[in-house]
Amino acid sequence: MSATTTMAPKFSVLTTPCRLCFKAAKWLPVIFIVTVVVWSYYAYVIQLNIGTIANIIEKCFYLIAYHVLLGLFLWAYWQTIFTDIGTVPKQFRLPPTELDRYESAETEEVRRDVLERFIQKQSLPVYNRTMTGDIRYCDKCVQIKPDRCHHCSVCGVCVLKLDHHCPWVNNCVAFTNYKFFILFLGYALLYCLFIGATTLQYFIKFWKVREKNELGEEGKFHILFVFFVSIMFAISLVSLFGYHIFLVVKNRSTLESFRAPIFRLNHAWLQDKDGFSLGAFNNFVEVFGDNKKLWFLPVASRKCQRAADARVTGSSAETQLTPHTCVGQASATSGRVRHHSGLGDGVTYPQRCVDEDTDDLLGARQRWAEDEEENELVCTGYANNHTHALEEVVVQGNHTNPV
Repeated sequence: MSATTTMAPKFSVLTTPCRLCFKAAKWLPVIFIVTVVVWSYYAYVIQLNIGTIANIIEKCFYLIAYHVLLGLFLWAYWQTIFTDIGTVPKQFRLPPTELDRYESAETEEVRRDVLERFIQKQSLPVYNRTMTGDIRYCDKCVQIKPDRCHHCSVCGVCVLKLDHHCPWVNNCVAFTNYKFFILFLGYALLYCLFIGATTLQYFIKFWKVREKNELGEEGKFHILFVFFVSIMFAISLVSLFGYHIFLVVKNRSTLESFRAPIFRLNHAWLQDKDGFSLGAFNNFVEVFGDNKKLWFLPVASRKCQRAADARVTGSSAETQLTPHTCVGQASATSGRVRHHSGLGDGVTYPQRCVDEDTDDLLGARQRWAEDEEENELVCTGYANNHTHALEEVVVQGNHTNPV
């Protein structure tokens, strides 16, 4: 016993530096990006604009445009890194009594029944299931996963609408910062393209001029290298940025593009990559918000996103499970009515399905219809009292959706 007592403190002392080293190592990609940006600033501003360009008008134009792009790029990068990830509300966590029943269950049927009863008791808005039709449950976090929520092995928590964990920002790209991540990629691409386009003529001049005193060896090296680096980063960014624009238009996450969410389709649980798609424009609004003036600024541009940010900081937890409807409409749960101005609040999302009321989890019904000519999304009425499940199927184009 004495040996065990003396070994425990040594083990904890050894693991603490290891954890600190691991946390510090995760910042290395971010430090690398910041170092490249700082060097590019020196190469472009000092060596090119101040030391090489003689035309005042050209110099002023380059410097103003460069600093605007640099400011937007760094602003979006900062927001992507330091925005808190959206964690699951506490209502999805199993209480000790339910957890004991779940862990002591001898069969999967009993476990499934425990989760189903807990969802009905808490009125949790959960529609996605596993391939076997079971409720998505995280054994590590001891909680039920909301729709589009996944467990991040790096952060060690379940994250709302997890897209992926990005080492270049040392953070999860998810519901709360996905807009910032898209803007970060876009402004980084514009930043690289701008540097490459404006240094091209001086890059060509570098090869033509042989005299050392024309540009100087140091200036030539920086101009040459900053051109190559900007083009190299631009090539890698254009594919990544284009792919995420595609995901935004389709209303998918990276995880959902490889492993489609599972919905109730024709009395069976089937995968549907477009289950959350509401049309290109509404999908865009779900990420960037309905305030057009803030679309291209790295700030929260939707009320539901600001509410999710407040939930992360613990300032709003009472009405966070209110089911979400469409822009300008209201949703009701347990007698509470709440207005939203975005599509999706991190916990609930409108689906490309109509008249769906397969259970009494929400106590309200969302009816979505799409006008074939105008291709607009319309919210219709709700029904609060249902005694049994109702399921309808809507065929849109060549695709059949649950509703």
